[in-house]
Amino acid sequence: MVTVVIPFAGVEGKTRLHASQRTRRDLSLAMLGDVLSAAVAVGRVRVVTADPDGAALAQDVGVELVGDPGGGQGAAVEAALAGVEPGAILIVNADVPCVLPADLRALLAATPVGGIALVEALDGTTNALSIPAAEVFAPLYGRDSAARFRARAETLGLEAVSAALPNLIDDVDTIDDLRRLHLRLGPRSQTGLANLPAEALR
Repeated sequence: MVTVVIPFAGVEGKTRLHASQRTRRDLSLAMLGDVLSAAVAVGRVRVVTADPDGAALAQDVGVELVGDPGGGQGAAVEAALAGVEPGAILIVNADVPCVLPADLRALLAATPVGGIALVEALDGTTNALSIPAAEVFAPLYGRDSAARFRARAETLGLEAVSAALPNLIDDVDTIDDLRRLHLRLGPRSQTGLANLPAEALR
């Protein structure tokens, strides 16, 4: 059984998306919904969040909910991995609204036996990880995290590969990102973008 972990920071995790908290909330939840739709088609899903709206969406979809202990994305993922048995584990950011089930399956297929695969964003951060066991993970997120995850795998004696999967490479930090990706966005994010008031697009 594949386990998919999705950390969701909520509105506060997307401060560059828009000045309006309501707009950030609506778009962040839309992107989370699209990522969830892909994830539930692949395996067991755990959403880790302290955001009440994100938690409600996770419960509506019927996935497992883990409380975010605070301390950043790495600590959140560690909490969600607690008790997960060794096996195929995907850790996927909540801001990749173009992702499809086929992309997650391709990431799994690219993972070396006993090793890790990752999808690196254009800025060197990490949008998705595939690991063989929870203990392989370390909280290494942030600038240039993809390089750190590869270095950790090397330290553990594990093979690490980078997977070139555009729908996972393309994350969303700004309204301009959404506009650029609009033809590939999942349905919730497409609707969210289409329903933005004109002033939100300025």
